[in-house]
Amino acid sequence: LFHLAAVRPVPKLMAAMSDDPIKEWILTEGKATQITGTSSIGGGCINAAQRYDTDAGSFFVKTNRRIGPAMFEGEALGLKAMYDTKSIRVPLPYKVGSLPTGGSFIIMEFIQFGRSRGDQVTLSRNPFRSKKKSALGRKLAEMHKSAKSDKGYGFYVENTIGSTPQINTWTADWIEFYSKHRLGYQLKLISQRFGDSAIYEKGQRLIEKMHLLFDGAVIEPCLLHGDLWSGNISADANGDPVILDPACYYGHNEAEFGMSWCAGFGGDFYSSYFEVMPKQPGFEKRRDLYLLYHYLNHYNLFGSGYRSSAMSIIDDYLRMLKA
Repeated sequence: LFHLAAVRPVPKLMAAMSDDPIKEWILTEGKATQITGTSSIGGGCINAAQRYDTDAGSFFVKTNRRIGPAMFEGEALGLKAMYDTKSIRVPLPYKVGSLPTGGSFIIMEFIQFGRSRGDQVTLSRNPFRSKKKSALGRKLAEMHKSAKSDKGYGFYVENTIGSTPQINTWTADWIEFYSKHRLGYQLKLISQRFGDSAIYEKGQRLIEKMHLLFDGAVIEPCLLHGDLWSGNISADANGDPVILDPACYYGHNEAEFGMSWCAGFGGDFYSSYFEVMPKQPGFEKRRDLYLLYHYLNHYNLFGSGYRSSAMSIIDDYLRMLKA
């Protein structure tokens, strides 16, 4: 796993540079002797992103001026766990730290995408979409198959899904984990933030009955990316799939498809995936259960525009399960 480097004494000649810990790391641990340029490459609604070009290659840097390093530490642990599976390509994290003016940063491997980040919104827009989808499905399944946890379901640290905390307390039983730390946690936040007792109460009824959806399924704690939508999927210059910006934890592999409503997965993707990780009995019945977590999170992040989608899933399950 990724371990943060121990803080070392800074020589006097480096004192001025330590005001910029990003440059300090690049020019020491990063083995560069000069930074030849920096450029903004956007980022999401939470973090800023920059490319640092040096005589030792390029680095990708994300910064957040408002929060400490815990979020990036969680991301780094997830990236390193996925990287170590040697299955699907992810950027290797190098360094997480605090900014002297407040906030935090993460430095990682720079991967040159085959298409611009803004033009990879859906896999279906890629002219080589069939090949790309099948490669993504196969490599994702290889990651799920190779990376299992002997600690149960959860992760080594808490992390975030968007900016929402994601609770990853190790739990022996998947249904208990998903009930408490995924659906239950999101429903509690909605109740606290929006006073929405109706969705909370119906959601709790679903939680009580959802074990019925798992009859006959073999569930193992697989390493999940956790936030797999089109904005977190790309391809490198060779056309091989790359996934980034994870919210990793060990969970039921089917939970990986919870953001499929924003990912453009299709038949090629799923058929290639299931060749490596066979489809479990009841897969179709559980699909919306895993969408629900992300609809609830979007409700928490962006407001009540996502309420009807979440409530519709809950109501359908309550009818199906006669709850």
